[in-house]
Amino acid sequence: MEPYTIVLDPTAAAFYEQVAVWTGRSVEQVLADALFKLAGELSLEALHRKNTPGR
Repeated sequence: MEPYTIVLDPTAAAFYEQVAVWTGRSVEQVLADALFKLAGELSLEALHRKNTPGR
């Protein structure tokens, strides 16, 4: 896996830290899961646009 460093504003950092506490996961895993889900949603949106006539 490739390591990346990201900078979060304090509110977003606090949110993801709290999600990590609630789920019993590390903050890194919560962020990785959130980014993976976002990538999937963006990919589906791009495919939808590609396959929509008139675009």
